Amino acid sequence: MDATWVYLGEELARYGFGEGHPFGNDRMVAFEREFLRRKLDRRVELRQPVAGSPGLLLLFHTPRYLALLEEKSRTGSGFLDQGDTPAFRGIREAALTVAGTVCDAVEALVEGRCAHAFVPIAGLHHARRDGAAGFCAINDCGIAIEYLRQRCGVERVGYVDIDAHHGDGVFYAFEADPEVIFVDFHEDGRFLYPGTGSATETGRGAGAGRKMNVPLPPEANDELFGKLWPRAEAFLRRHRPEFLILQAGADSIAGDPITHLALSPATHAGVARSLAEMGVPLLILGGGGYDRRNLANAWCAVLEAVTTLPAGPGPASTGGNAGSGS
Repeated sequence: MDATWVYLGEELARYGFGEGHPFGNDRMVAFEREFLRRKLDRRVELRQPVAGSPGLLLLFHTPRYLALLEEKSRTGSGFLDQGDTPAFRGIREAALTVAGTVCDAVEALVEGRCAHAFVPIAGLHHARRDGAAGFCAINDCGIAIEYLRQRCGVERVGYVDIDAHHGDGVFYAFEADPEVIFVDFHEDGRFLYPGTGSATETGRGAGAGRKMNVPLPPEANDELFGKLWPRAEAFLRRHRPEFLILQAGADSIAGDPITHLALSPATHAGVARSLAEMGVPLLILGGGGYDRRNLANAWCAVLEAVTTLPAGPGPASTGGNAGSGS
């Protein structure tokens, strides 16, 4: 089936850290407003968020960390990490909705009920198996990969990340796994949190050579990205994933308040189109993005790309304050 599913609902928007925080609850509102303005609801099938079961979190995270998450969710005080990810009352339930929605999309894709699915408040790629990090209380990307492998019988998963921040929580969790094909374009870690993802990090053990990290210099634009993408696309095609996940973080767009890249939504659209044209199920996760206009435009451009799929190459070659974050 060629349908594209998009998950919208206030339950997803509950994952956020309040007014004034870069990862505020208004991010969903900003996207939905632009989504409706462009009449994209006429091209896709709208779906409601899904509350996940606690067992989903155990697919990726340790029981010890999840006990901490549950405790902090009750009290709503302090941080889940060393100071980047504040607790709030109900954060565990909000995270369960992110995980449940992502896994609902995974099932629909594997069963062929849709060809592409987009979850805007998702792509929390910094959380480790044993802890939170960088605004990420859980790692729904890692949960999705484990769900595919353990419950859906999918052996080889391709994970592509174009968020400005390196997807360290995903990379190190699967660094030695040969069946997780990893491609990550991000701002060079010498200039931006979390400081990882050098080009020499290509996997270890059985996973050696199955990972590609592409650090970009500050102010990197569409033209540079377009020159680098064909190698990444060839890498993915060579390893023939059965399922693709795109973390489409919009903090790599020019003007984001906490990063320094200068891409445009054209790159996000081009990557999404390139992946969709590979002919396997494609799950798209919103990821970061802290300029509301940027995230709305980038995510809508991604949806326009996968719902039209015009013939053509991958990302377009066209060609604008550091902190943690997704």
